[in-house]
Amino acid sequence: MKLTIPNILTLTRIAVIPVFVLVFFLPFEWAHPVSAAIFAMAAFTDWLDGYLARKLNQTSRFGAFLDPVADKLMVAVALILLVNSEQSIWLALPAIVIIGREIAISALREWMAQIGERAQVAVSYIGKIKTAGQMLALLLLLYREPIGDFPTYEVGLVLLYIAAGLTLWSMAIYINAAWPALTGKEFDNNE
Repeated sequence: MKLTIPNILTLTRIAVIPVFVLVFFLPFEWAHPVSAAIFAMAAFTDWLDGYLARKLNQTSRFGAFLDPVADKLMVAVALILLVNSEQSIWLALPAIVIIGREIAISALREWMAQIGERAQVAVSYIGKIKTAGQMLALLLLLYREPIGDFPTYEVGLVLLYIAAGLTLWSMAIYINAAWPALTGKEFDNNE
């Protein structure tokens, strides 16, 4: 495997997770803005590695595998940190929906790939919108402090609920696309 710029960016996104966690828990006023900045950098490199992979013709199987793993790790860690910090059902509910959906859809994609139907559950446009909303919501929740009169945390929480709704919608799209394979008669004899 040759390390390309996009793959290095993705690996860096994974490597920065322990730093992100450490900074989040530091007992300083600047800890939350800096952890938000680290998260923003990770979200930007998520876009950048995909752009560069296509632009430089450096797409690879390794990158196709690692990129969504890096994204899911960063989002799950951010959600866990926020739920641990706030200990609020209002934050826990969308976090459970988002993390649960990621586990379910990852398992669905793996199973669909095993039966040769992976294309049926490829990333959808709604999934991309969900990801963008989720990243913005988490960035605002991590930052926490109001910016002037802008209620950062409250807007972040509303956006997280919107992202959770889009999460459920995109999951329904994926399950609907996979439904013929999930209910196919050819699999009934093996159960």
